[in-house]
Amino acid sequence: MRADHLSQTQLLTRLTHVCRYDRLERPKRESLNGTNRPVKVYARAYIYFMQNLEAHDLQFKIHALLQFRYVDPRLVFKEVAPNRTKPIMGEQSLRDLLWVPHVFLANERSSDILGTAEKDILTSISPDGTVIVSTRISATLYCWMNLQKFPFDEQHCSTVLESWMYNEDDLVLLWEHKSPVTLAPELHLTEYVLLEMFTNETVINADLSDLRHGAFAGNYSSLSFTVHLAREMGFYMMDYFIPSIMLVCISWVTFWLQADQSAPRITLGTSTMLTFITLASAQGKTLPKVSYIKASEIWFLGCTGFIFGSLVEFAFVNTIWRRKRNVEVKKVNTKHVLVGAITPRPARKDMSGLHKSHSCTSLADSTTSASNNSFNNYLTVHAFPQNNSSNTLPVIMTTDADKASDAKTNGTIAIQVDDQSNGANGGNTENSGWTTMTPQEIAIYIDKRSRLVFPVAFAVFNVFYWTFVYYV
Repeated sequence: MRADHLSQTQLLTRLTHVCRYDRLERPKRESLNGTNRPVKVYARAYIYFMQNLEAHDLQFKIHALLQFRYVDPRLVFKEVAPNRTKPIMGEQSLRDLLWVPHVFLANERSSDILGTAEKDILTSISPDGTVIVSTRISATLYCWMNLQKFPFDEQHCSTVLESWMYNEDDLVLLWEHKSPVTLAPELHLTEYVLLEMFTNETVINADLSDLRHGAFAGNYSSLSFTVHLAREMGFYMMDYFIPSIMLVCISWVTFWLQADQSAPRITLGTSTMLTFITLASAQGKTLPKVSYIKASEIWFLGCTGFIFGSLVEFAFVNTIWRRKRNVEVKKVNTKHVLVGAITPRPARKDMSGLHKSHSCTSLADSTTSASNNSFNNYLTVHAFPQNNSSNTLPVIMTTDADKASDAKTNGTIAIQVDDQSNGANGGNTENSGWTTMTPQEIAIYIDKRSRLVFPVAFAVFNVFYWTFVYYV
C-alpha cells in the first residue's frame, strides 16, 4: 500500500515501528564534524489562573498550559507521504509512543495534570518532524518571600523548569522567541497587583554534594519566568492602620481628665491597650514566624509605646497630685517643672526682715498662712497679752501705707510689708526668682503639655515610618 493512502494510525505505526524508532533514545542531531549536538527544546507557557501568595506557607498556585517544541528527524514523513500536509494529532496515547523531554518544576511542592490525562495532553507531529506536546497542569510552587516590609512588600515569585535526565550536552531548554509566557486577559489577583513579568534562561550546576539530579553530576539547562507582585494596601489600611491610629488618639483623651480621676483614666488606658493588642495579634496570625523584624511589627510596637506612654503619664501626674507640700521651681517651663516634680524642692517659709525675733518669726508664719488662704493684703495679728508692768501695743501687719498711718494713730504697731504680686502661675515669687507651685498645678501643667507633645511625637513617628516603607 502506498504511504499516501495510509491512515493516520497506519502512518504513525510505520513511523514508530520498533525496528526504526526507539522512544527511550533522544533524537540525534549531527554536526558538520559528525558529533552529536544537543536537542533544542523550545518552551512556552500560558497562565490562566494564579492564586494569591500564601505568606504563612511561602507558596502560590498556578494553572498553566505548558508547551514544548522540538524536532525529531526520525518522525519526518513529508517524503513518505508528500500529499499529507496536516500534522498527525493525538492525545496521551500518541505521546506514549514518542520520545519526549523530561522536564520538571524545580520549585514545586506538588503538581498534577488537570482533569483526565486523555483530554489535557495534546500531541502533534508535523511533516518536517516537529513535535509539539501541550499539557495543562496545576502546580503549587514555593516562593521564598521577603516579608521585611510587610504589608508594603513586593515579591518576586518564579516558576522554574529544569531538565531532569539530560544534561546540557544532550538537551538545551530555550524560550520561544515570540510570546514565551502569556497571561490570560481575565487573570486577576485580589491581594496583589502584577507589576511586571520576565523570563530567564540559565544553566544549573549539579554535583554529588546536593543531589539535585540524583546521583548524576553535570550542567543542566533551566528556564524560569518570574512575576513581580506588589501587595494591595486597601485591606490593611482599613483593617489595621486606620483603627490603630484611632486607638492611639483615643488614649490621649486621658489628658483632658483630671489627674485624681483614677477610675476613668485607668479604664480608658487599659481598655485601649487590650483592644490594640487584640488587633495586632489578629494580624500576626496570618504570617510565618520569621527571625527578622517586619515593618508591621515596627508600626504596632510604636503604637503600643504611645498607648503605654499615656498610661505612664497618668501614673506620674496622679502621684504628683497626691503630694502635700508645695514645690519651688526656678522657671515655669517644661524642663524645670519636670525637674521640680521628680526632685521636689520644698517651698521656703521664712521672710526677709522678720526672722530676727521669735515673735516676728511667728508673725511671719501666721501671715504667710493667712495670705495663702484669703489672699488679703491687710492682715491683723493680735499682740501678746498685756500685763501691768509693760505697755505692749497691738501689732498690725499691712501693705497699705495709709492703713499703717491709721494704725499708728490708733495706738497700734504697724509693720509695712512690700506687696509682691503672685507669680505667672499663681505661685509666690521671691527675690531669687523662684516660683512656688502646688502639686495640683504641676499635674495640670504636665497634662496640658502632654496634649501637645504626644500628638506631635506621633506625627513625627508617622513621617519617619511612611518615608521608610515607601522610599527606603
